[in-house]
Amino acid sequence: MNETVDQERLQNLEACGEAAPYADQIHSMITYSPLFENFSLEEIRVLSRFMLAYRAQPGMEIIREGEAGDFMLLLIEGSVEVFKQDRWNSPRLIAVVERGKTVGEMSMIDGEPRFATCVAAEPCLIAVLSRENLARIILEQPILGAKILMELVLMLSQRLRQTSAKLVSFMDKEPE
Repeated sequence: MNETVDQERLQNLEACGEAAPYADQIHSMITYSPLFENFSLEEIRVLSRFMLAYRAQPGMEIIREGEAGDFMLLLIEGSVEVFKQDRWNSPRLIAVVERGKTVGEMSMIDGEPRFATCVAAEPCLIAVLSRENLARIILEQPILGAKILMELVLMLSQRLRQTSAKLVSFMDKEPE
């Protein structure tokens, strides 16, 4: 497998090899995994052959805000805290991501710098999909590739709607 994910960011994590051995575990999470909820076990098995697995200990930084990134990750075990720098450059906790959820999709797709920093809150097992391996899936498994892209678009669209609703709610508040 050609590994092109950001080695600098992942080099401190424990590499566990191909994610294929975790396919059943990934499939068991589909009821609460927005990205993979419509995937069959066979589709997850194929996809997992294009992913790499890593373990992260508590406090380990997995993604850093502002850095280039070419991968997304699926949390198989554990939880990850997501921090965004405020205007004083202090990290602010904006989310806690639990197993079955993904992070890093935006940078994997658009190549822009990372939006936030992700830190392991407890021992984590993650599966990483690089932009290059997503392109390989699209070429080698076009139906699966189209399904992944469609699910990513739907998930990101839902997130944008939720964020927009929060923004409107914030804008509607009376000034103090």
